[in-house]
Amino acid sequence: MALYCGIDLHSSNNYVAILNGRFERVAEQRLPNDLETVLRMLGAYRSELEGIAIESTFNWYWLVDGLMAAGYEVHLTNTSAVKQYEGLKYSDDRHDARWLARLLALGILPEGYIYPREERPLRDLLRRRAFLVSKRTAMLLSTRGTFESWTGMRTKCADVKKWTEEDLEHLLEDPTMRLGVSCLLEPIKAIGVQVKVIEKAVLPHARLREEFRRLETVWGIGKVLALTIMYEVGDIARFAKVGNFASYCRLVKSDRLSDGKRKGSGNTKNGNPYLSWAFTEAAHAAKRHRQPARRFHHRKHAQRNGIVAIRSLAHKLARASYYVMRDKVDFDPEKAFGPVGRSGEDTPG
Repeated sequence: MALYCGIDLHSSNNYVAILNGRFERVAEQRLPNDLETVLRMLGAYRSELEGIAIESTFNWYWLVDGLMAAGYEVHLTNTSAVKQYEGLKYSDDRHDARWLARLLALGILPEGYIYPREERPLRDLLRRRAFLVSKRTAMLLSTRGTFESWTGMRTKCADVKKWTEEDLEHLLEDPTMRLGVSCLLEPIKAIGVQVKVIEKAVLPHARLREEFRRLETVWGIGKVLALTIMYEVGDIARFAKVGNFASYCRLVKSDRLSDGKRKGSGNTKNGNPYLSWAFTEAAHAAKRHRQPARRFHHRKHAQRNGIVAIRSLAHKLARASYYVMRDKVDFDPEKAFGPVGRSGEDTPG
């Protein structure tokens, strides 16, 4: 009889449940996060196991890779899309593991993409870079905001990066105020150094594949963003339609509507946050350097607000990038923004 396994994975342990086709319990046990221990438990049922469903938690690499190397059929569960009946009075790890096995047996398990193991190190290194860049941006904005609140003087983040203690002595007389502004200057510089270290390590080893090489023709996307998008997308063929890709990039609405009225929002976290960040960064760059993108942003800004405007531009660039990757063609600004004339050539993007 065919058996189905569900594993509820945690930071230090996991709960394994094995059911048969009638959803009857065959075996279940809590195990430490040790691959050999898990393999020993599953070994007695190996010939009958149709598949193993594992939660896509932060630490799934070791378990999924180990089980796949041992020859098991592994299914990575999209945890944000799995939801048990809300009226349940009681639930625990045992019930969660059984639920994964049940969904697998029914053939309705929402699955995540198991990214190729050999490419994961570079992808994760680019994720570290994105994390550091976002932290540096937050520090820059905080430093600039503090300075402006004390002085009323407008400044730019590019100027903040260049500030020294001597510069601030001329701008702020009070030492306590000065410390409130200068305390983040060294961390900002240190993060900048680490970002360059990561880029220096990634660029010699990462090469844009043919279907991704033309991403650099998309407005706002340079070498590093193109690599980030390539490593996050993996195989573009896994997205049947452009709408699926835009949704995966978290750039579509998640409203719940009834009778034409908004009744709440859906699962906004279902998708890839790194692609969302990458296309938002591209949108900011395109807005700065390309007149048609700037006009589009201004029009959306006038209708709604700045956040909606930049996300709308990011959505447009993501849709264009999908066709660039799928069809292996250069970016055509006129298909995205209409006739652009010479205005699209004002400054490089």
